[in-house]
Amino acid sequence: MFIQTEATPNPSTLKFIPGKAVLAEGTADFTDKGEALASPLASRLFDIKGVRGVFLGSDFISVTKGDEEWQHLKPMILGAIMEHFMSGAPVVAETANDDTGTAAYDPEDEAVVATIKELLETRVRPAVAQDGGDITFSSFRDGVVYLHMRGACAGCPSSTATLRHGIENLLRHFCPEVQEVQAV
Repeated sequence: MFIQTEATPNPSTLKFIPGKAVLAEGTADFTDKGEALASPLASRLFDIKGVRGVFLGSDFISVTKGDEEWQHLKPMILGAIMEHFMSGAPVVAETANDDTGTAAYDPEDEAVVATIKELLETRVRPAVAQDGGDITFSSFRDGVVYLHMRGACAGCPSSTATLRHGIENLLRHFCPEVQEVQAV
């Protein structure tokens, strides 16, 4: 098994591409060992000292580190991912997909929110997935769109620029009701 790695805009996060499907649908974000209990793969990665976050996408795994150096962590992470896929164990033992949940917005804004979600799904999420992250809709209130930044996007130094210059401009272009975009 050959696992590719790619750098992300977040220097604390690397993207690992195992060449196999990781999640059949949705994404899963784990920020500690306790959350990772729903995923044997994420649990295995959190057993490595220095791993601070694991994000699972359709065909990739983003791993976020603490203060440790990638040159020491990367071989252990590659080994854990390879070991997991060769074991035949499931990536998630139960539903760990955190794309679900209720989003907060005024029912009168249903059409605007539908447009926002469509733009996020078709234009934003595929682009940020290339960088090992994900951005999902949280809520819309008083002209402000609140988004969840996950995986490589969470804590990324360029995430503010991505929100302000990329996503906010896109949403404002198609939805004049949108005045601002903020991360939750």
